[in-house]
Amino acid sequence: MGRIEAVFDRLRVENRAALIPFFTAGDPDLQTTESLLLALVDAGVDLIELGVPFSDPMADGPTIQAASERALAAGATLAGILTMVSRVRRRTEVPIILMGYYNPVFHFGPERFVAEAAAAGVDGILLVDLPPEENGEMLGLMQAADLRLITLLAPTTPPARRQTLAAASQGYLYYVSMTGVTGVQTVDALAIREDVLALRRESVVPVAVGFGITSPKDAAAVAAFADAVVVGSALVKIIAAYGTSPELLPRVSAFIGSLGEAIRRAADTRSGPGNP
Repeated sequence: MGRIEAVFDRLRVENRAALIPFFTAGDPDLQTTESLLLALVDAGVDLIELGVPFSDPMADGPTIQAASERALAAGATLAGILTMVSRVRRRTEVPIILMGYYNPVFHFGPERFVAEAAAAGVDGILLVDLPPEENGEMLGLMQAADLRLITLLAPTTPPARRQTLAAASQGYLYYVSMTGVTGVQTVDALAIREDVLALRRESVVPVAVGFGITSPKDAAAVAAFADAVVVGSALVKIIAAYGTSPELLPRVSAFIGSLGEAIRRAADTRSGPGNP
């Protein structure tokens, strides 16, 4: 059993959804990223999605696009990110998932990337623009390295394709709560509730919901029926606002703490497979 599975097994016993923050590595610099990762761990997150900056992040809105631009301007590289993750891994067992686009991986070399990611202590990889029909090379390399290839699924995914993806997913299934790019709409929990509950019954792995979750209220609403709550743009905005200021880590910790508390309160109202 890997770290991802161990976390979800523990949370299943606690009847609580996981809190998964996302932010871009290297924004504002890799040293701050390392401090942020450890601050998130101290604030009680369950898993972390760490964005790999890319010059053309097509699935992201202005907030995360700007974060990628800042990170690249500051000199962030895939090699540097992996080295930083290896240092963080010595201090925590919280699962770390690298999230991004295939171009940097292709440029780095898929075989080298997977080997170095595994050695650094990465637990999973989510490549937004790598469709399942073309992921054979990455999937084989990652299975050999005991890494999880995380799958994205949207409300518009056709039923047959949805069943195929749900049956073949690893680690957790990332349910995109709406069409469009990140950070431009707020999630409508009521509108996606039944779809997520149905997907939890179909999926062989837990179902995480992301896109549009910006507040403790949003997090609690989604945590009532999902296995995990992903919060990205709202956190990236805090990082953009405070940069290398001494206020950054306290602000991030307070925000994450408020999300975690909301998710814990939602445990009493959770519904879905295995729940009343």
